[in-house]
Amino acid sequence: MDKKEKILELAKKYEQYTAENLSRVVKHKSLSLHEESVIKEYKAIMEEAGFDEVRIDKLGNIIGRMGNGKKLIAIDGHIDVVDLGNLANWDFDPLGGEIKDGFVHGRGSVDQKGGPIAAITAARILKEIGFPEDVTLLVTGTVMEEDSDGLCWKYLVEEENIRPDVVVVTEPTNLNIYRGHRGRMEIEVEFFGVSAHGSAPERGKNAIYDASRAVLEIEKLNERLAYDEFLGKGTVVVSEFVSSSPSLCAVSDYAKIHLDRRLTWGEDKELALNEIREIVKDMNAKVTLLEYNETSYTGLNYGMEKYYPTWKLEESHPVIQKGIDAYKELFGEDPKVDKWTFSTNGVTINGYFGIPVIGFGPGNEVLAHAPNEKVPVEHLVKASAFYAMFVENY
Repeated sequence: MDKKEKILELAKKYEQYTAENLSRVVKHKSLSLHEESVIKEYKAIMEEAGFDEVRIDKLGNIIGRMGNGKKLIAIDGHIDVVDLGNLANWDFDPLGGEIKDGFVHGRGSVDQKGGPIAAITAARILKEIGFPEDVTLLVTGTVMEEDSDGLCWKYLVEEENIRPDVVVVTEPTNLNIYRGHRGRMEIEVEFFGVSAHGSAPERGKNAIYDASRAVLEIEKLNERLAYDEFLGKGTVVVSEFVSSSPSLCAVSDYAKIHLDRRLTWGEDKELALNEIREIVKDMNAKVTLLEYNETSYTGLNYGMEKYYPTWKLEESHPVIQKGIDAYKELFGEDPKVDKWTFSTNGVTINGYFGIPVIGFGPGNEVLAHAPNEKVPVEHLVKASAFYAMFVENY
């Protein structure tokens, strides 16, 4: 039996093991900044799987190491989740972790606790068939991604000095191979007016009017933003509008808008900020790129700008080609090569640090952040086989 057949056979053999491990971690709510209990669960699962080293860093990420070779491969997935939303929209307990009808059910099963769980199975498979001597594999369960994508890998690279040769990001891809996505940033624009009695508005300067004029120009800006054949169009949307005044009988002296800016290829931080500065240049307004700075469950305060760069690898890139080859060898067909619509830890791994990233994960991304989230057990099996084959062939 060749290694491909062994990998497929063991991935199938461990089907229930993988599904039950995912069920275990889905039962932990693990919102951003509150991941401690699920991290401990992952630690136990990694230790049971026979990792050579399992540790939790100061930010709270879990890092499982297998092997001690020169080639460093990381398989990453964030283990924090968004909240449950309206429970009336769920047909099952979102924290039940039920395994039924060929699916593992619950919040985080797709986005994205299933990827690291399948990676743990892959490590167990590799250990059973003979772990490659020239490889060190890290499986990382990372924190705070839903609050600030990529922050966890900024920490791993800058503070833990971990710089892999390649990172497999296990965000859901429906078992396709992904090679990029648009970037994003969060911009705040404040408008400053002068209050006056509402009976004589001409005496004041209404901040709401300036903000409203800016909003209409931002709507027009969205229509003329850049387009990339692979990643699609850049976008900007006003996602919040707030204002204040001394009373409801007074001219507003303050208004603020929040912009969600999605960046296509060729767009960056300064370009996006300057577009907004141009719109408000004749207004008493301030344009700010927001910061994320929070305290993790470990008590460590850490942060970054809310600028998450665009990234993509060409399909011809050796890392993408290795993924395509592993897929074809395992499953006997060509994979679909595509992109995420949302943002991932790739924004820092590749966008900031230039480390090659390939995306491959179980589950359909349309269920991310949605009610009735569930992942096919078959996807977990195929993902664990793919991760093992990718490491074996790298």
